[in-house]
Formats: sequence, C-alpha cells, structure tokens
Amino acid sequence: MQVKKILTLGLVLYGLSADAQGFIRNILERSSIEAFGGFSNYQGELQEKVYTFSQSKPAFSLGGSIAITNKFSVRGLASLGSLQAADKYSNSADKRARNLDFSSKLYDASVTFVYEIFDLSEKKYTPYVFAGVSLFHFSPYTYDSSGTKRWLYGFRTEGQGLPQYPDRPRYKLDQFSIPLGGGIRFAVNRNISLGWEFRFNKTFTDYIDDVSTTYADRDILLAEKGMKSVELAYRGGEVNHAGTYPLAGAQRGNPKTKDWYYFSGITVSYRLFQRPESYSSGGRGSKNLGCPRNVY
Repeated sequence: MQVKKILTLGLVLYGLSADAQGFIRNILERSSIEAFGGFSNYQGELQEKVYTFSQSKPAFSLGGSIAITNKFSVRGLASLGSLQAADKYSNSADKRARNLDFSSKLYDASVTFVYEIFDLSEKKYTPYVFAGVSLFHFSPYTYDSSGTKRWLYGFRTEGQGLPQYPDRPRYKLDQFSIPLGGGIRFAVNRNISLGWEFRFNKTFTDYIDDVSTTYADRDILLAEKGMKSVELAYRGGEVNHAGTYPLAGAQRGNPKTKDWYYFSGITVSYRLFQRPESYSSGGRGSKNLGCPRNVY
C-alpha cells in the first residue's frame, strides 16, 4: 500500500514536472531579447517643443518580450537616460533673463503591450504601436555660479513643503508614467530584427525640471532655506546684475501642463530559440521567417 502511494506521488510529480518544462519551453520559444540605443529628452517649462534633438542626451534600454499572438506581444524594458534644458537656449527674452537650468539622470522601468501591423513571418518589415505603464526616477540638479553641484529638490525653490505654502506639497522623485509610441521593425534574418522607435512618456508631475507654478516669497525662502535657495529660484542676476528677484506670485511656470519625457533611437531584437512551427494562438514567428512569403 505504501509502495502504491509512493508510485502515485511519483507519477503526479513527474506530470507536474513535465507540465512545468513544457510551459517554460513554450515561453522561451516565444521570447526575444531587446535592446535600444538612442536619445532621451523632455518637454516642460525649460523645453517647450513637443519633440526636438536640441539638448538631448544618450539613452539605453535592455529587456525582453514575449509573443502572445502573431502580432501582439508584451515587452519589459529597463532604461537609463539623462534630461537637461536651459533658459539660455530659449527664444523667449523673458526666459533667457530668468536663466534657469536643470539636469537629471532618468531611470525607467516599463511594461508595454506591442501591436505589430504586419506579421514578420510574411513581410520583411512591420510598423508597430505600443502603450503601457512605467515607473521612473528623476532628481533635478544644477550647478551654481561657483560651479558647485546643487540638488534642487532640497532647496524648495517654489516653497514646496513649507508651512507658508500648504497647497504646494513636496514632489516625489519616484513617479508613474504612461509610455506610448510606435516604430518600424525590419527582419534581418530568422532571429534578428532592427528598427527605429519613438517612445513618449506622459507623466503626472510638473517638477521634472523643478519648475511648475509661481515664485515663492523671497523672504520666506531666505528664512526657511537660506540664500542659496533664493539664488537658485531666480538666476537672472548671473546674466544681468540689475536683475532682481520677482515679486511673490509672479509666474515661474505653468502648473496646468505636466512634463513629458521621451526616447528615440534604434532597436535590436534577438529571438532566443527557433520555433519549429507557426502557432495561430501565440507568437509571431514561424519556420518561414527566413523567407517572408509576401515581401511587397
């Protein structure tokens, strides 16, 4: 009787092991490694253009995707980039006189759902679109007139978190965003594809650049955070000695619009394993990927 129980348990464990192996093999056959290299930039109070290479910085991503159907997949990416902008490059004389600037490292982890217009097993190329969710980290900084690096978050340049401004809480350096965009992908061979992609991230913060609303009272900043906070809140005196700190409540930013950041560049995708046959319910590969049936 004991032997029968042991045999039964062994058969159950073997079945579970086989199922697990089959599941893992199925996932691997649908999986690809993906990499991205290009540029990162942002749109906000110090850079108002929707898209520009001006002041952009290098950016990189690494991750992978799992095909669900021939055209639909889930992709996860970890991205590293930098953001920067300065009033001195603005076309606005008022902004050049304000003379603010910022830089920030950008760390982004995203999960997106990707839809390819064509099946790469049938064509050598396909446009694609995607959308999802990401968690990102930023921390704006600048260099003061002496060349010392200053992390702007701690200086409360618009009175964030000060008791005199209860309606201005301190912004969070870790935020969620909505990545969306598109691109085009070309099949190089059965395993490798190359492409170009635009990835825009809608955020829910207006403080990526540490600029959002109106100037805080100079005397309040001076008393609460010191002279350096005053100097970093308005830097017009560095370019015009006659420039004076604006009156409390004067416009510094536009709180009605949130900041965006974006990536653009080249993508590389490498499929981990050959798929022995096409599947109608999942994956975009087939045994014919090396020779697309309808090239045009």
